[in-house]
Amino acid sequence: MMDSGPRETVIRVRSLKNQFGAHVVHENLDLDVYRGEILGVVGGSGTGKSVLLRSITGLQKPKAGSIEVFGVNVLSEEESARESLEERWGVMFQDGALFSSLTVRENVEVPMRSVPGLAPAIRRDLADLKISMVGLPYSAGDKYPAELSGGMRKRAGLARALALDPEIVFLDEPTAGLDPIGAAAFDTLIRNLSRSLELTVFLVTHDLDTLYAICDRIAVLAEKKVLVTGSLEDMQKVEHPWVREYFHGPRARAASETQASRVATGEE
Repeated sequence: MMDSGPRETVIRVRSLKNQFGAHVVHENLDLDVYRGEILGVVGGSGTGKSVLLRSITGLQKPKAGSIEVFGVNVLSEEESARESLEERWGVMFQDGALFSSLTVRENVEVPMRSVPGLAPAIRRDLADLKISMVGLPYSAGDKYPAELSGGMRKRAGLARALALDPEIVFLDEPTAGLDPIGAAAFDTLIRNLSRSLELTVFLVTHDLDTLYAICDRIAVLAEKKVLVTGSLEDMQKVEHPWVREYFHGPRARAASETQASRVATGEE
């Protein structure tokens, strides 16, 4: 978990508004993300968790508000400035979102092709390094996404997100669809990579086990905004109906017990 010292804000969202037709998803949404933390973003269906991620990464243009990443306004800067900024983050979408016609290695190489003067042999070696870092065997590099299990595709997607040695990684439901053992292994991978690479992780999830196992802070989306941020202990004290049901229900108790068991047996 993070140190308790002064925290540098690497993502600052203020007064964000996202709207699709007459439907307002976000209104006056504020959020800070600190360097080196794993932030879990949760909320009920339709609260715009993935829309928020897409807004920060420039894939969704909001109606109003400001978004700064490393002090750069991603909504108003020139294209060249945004491109330089985008090299400092990586994104892993649900199920990896790999190109089906490319091998895993070729998928991981895609972001590297934007780097001038990077020879094909070096790209290949770097891709193999990233593939190894996420726990995939060397042989996976030659496989196509359709030849991989769901968990392996997610790891390949993570390898591609890490291709340019980013400072921030955005993960959209990384454990969705995985069995409990596979999800726990992926949680451990994210936590270890965050620590070893000093990554900031913006993690959209509904998985309570993930929140208990690896997240430093939690941001709850409700009522078209970030309703509350804080630790798991802070969430226990929030009286909002959705927050209370989510963090006091049977699944939350089971996740808490699972994490306590891991700590007691030395798995954490």
